[in-house]
Amino acid sequence: MKVLVTGANGQLGTDICQVLKAAGHEVFGYGRRELDFTDQEQCGLVLRRVAPDIIIHSGAYTAVDKAESEADQAFLVNAVGTRNLAVEAEKLGAKFCYISTDYVFDGRGTVPYNEYDSTNPQTVYGKSKLAGELLSQSLCSRYFIVRTSWVYGKNGNNFVKTMLKLGREQSSLNIVHDQVGSPTYTLDLACFLLDLVQTEQYGIYHASNSGTCTWYEFAQKIFKEAGIEVLINPCSTDQFPRPAQRPAFSAMDGMGIRINGFKGFRSWQEGLIDFLKEYTGGTHR
Repeated sequence: MKVLVTGANGQLGTDICQVLKAAGHEVFGYGRRELDFTDQEQCGLVLRRVAPDIIIHSGAYTAVDKAESEADQAFLVNAVGTRNLAVEAEKLGAKFCYISTDYVFDGRGTVPYNEYDSTNPQTVYGKSKLAGELLSQSLCSRYFIVRTSWVYGKNGNNFVKTMLKLGREQSSLNIVHDQVGSPTYTLDLACFLLDLVQTEQYGIYHASNSGTCTWYEFAQKIFKEAGIEVLINPCSTDQFPRPAQRPAFSAMDGMGIRINGFKGFRSWQEGLIDFLKEYTGGTHR
């Protein structure tokens, strides 16, 4: 299959390209320089030239706090850019896979959200990503919407890398203990996407490693597995005011994965252990 990947230089996009190539697919991975999907004309030219069977759209505006003061830019990338790709996908008869986020929910729940629970984003970022979902659904007949959360991997900046760095530099850290979610290893997500896009089981999917934790519990596990001794103190979200509101509870239930017969994700703990082995060259612990 011929697969076009946006955001190919990003944290998830890099792993998607590697997994697809390893599986023998022809991959066209584009960063912002090669494909400005906010430019409708350029988007059309590039997609018609490549004529992909599948488009995996992992490129996005992800600066959650900055989005609060840059709403136009967030919507230009996450809504208009997604529209442009969805329109071209439909013209080409290509499958379209849009990567979305737990931020489409308000975080006020107490049980994991499934794919058909009502969305109610509370941030500009979340609203712009939901706009991308709605445009994908309305403009493309062969769509997959994959919501994920708390993503980390070898490429780009993420919570795990930040903790490893700070844990070695500081003797104590304050970590938020009142936000609950599911960490997701990019390699596990990329492997699921490979399986998903080869089917015609279109629709919305929640894709994260199984189980839930708080950021504090996540940090505890990171330091334990990495063999780093550092004092961590649980604290509340209120002690770290940010421009964008964080969902207090954004754990997601992968019902779509179960009822469509896909293999479920392993636990977030197993994913983290494998990531640390890979990232630190087997020197953790």
